[in-house]
Amino acid sequence: MTSAFARAALAALLVVGLAAPVALAQSGFAQLDPAPPGKRSGNTLNIPGLPPIQLPPGARAFGPSGPGVDDQPARPARPLAGPGRSEPRREKRESERKKPDRIAPHSVPTNEAQRAKVLDALYARLKAADDHDDAKGVAVAIERVWLRSGSDTADLLMARATAAMAGHDMKTAEALLDSIVALEPGWAEGWNKRAMLRFNSDNIDGAMADLEHVLKIEPRHFVALAGLGAILHKSGLDKRALDAYRRALDLYPQQPDIRKSVEKLQIEVEGRDI
Repeated sequence: MTSAFARAALAALLVVGLAAPVALAQSGFAQLDPAPPGKRSGNTLNIPGLPPIQLPPGARAFGPSGPGVDDQPARPARPLAGPGRSEPRREKRESERKKPDRIAPHSVPTNEAQRAKVLDALYARLKAADDHDDAKGVAVAIERVWLRSGSDTADLLMARATAAMAGHDMKTAEALLDSIVALEPGWAEGWNKRAMLRFNSDNIDGAMADLEHVLKIEPRHFVALAGLGAILHKSGLDKRALDAYRRALDLYPQQPDIRKSVEKLQIEVEGRDI
């Protein structure tokens, strides 16, 4: 009698162990294992008074097993949400965490959008400034924005390249700037710094090519425009040099040296007013 009862209980538990994972998987919930690691095996059914029973692959025993947990009741599965029933708290917490992901992309400004907005405001202040010192402060602020690539690696390489140029180690500086433009080809300042280095090394063609990249990426780069004007003037292309200087002066009016260059070239290119 006792043996028949034990066999019947064993068969019932095996059915529960095989059916429960399927039901839980369909419901979207996972059964939490209350036993500490090492005291419980997911594929072994332990019944007091009987040796451990190995379950088939994919089946898992639910209920008390292992030494020290014989008296603990099995944890019931969470009820499914349905009509007239509130959503389980865990699902509510997960749905609340997912809410930010459903915000429309255009309503969350990207780093590039914020950068453009800051630059627009600074350029407006730069053009409106009627004092040289105020304009210089705004220009420095713009140059600081230019110097941020968005890449920690590129920023570190730029710092090292700037230090190398300050130490007149032009070979190291150019190698670092080559790496920067390869790593971040959309960063205008990498091209601009290499153009300056090439210009100072009398590599005029290389400097011109780099400045073209700068102005494609950032057409309002007044430093690159001034550098382009200097190269064109040195190359005897005074009309194009005058145009570049004028564009730089329009963006940054408080540049006395550029204004003098414009006035001089204007006379040479367009002649004196009668």
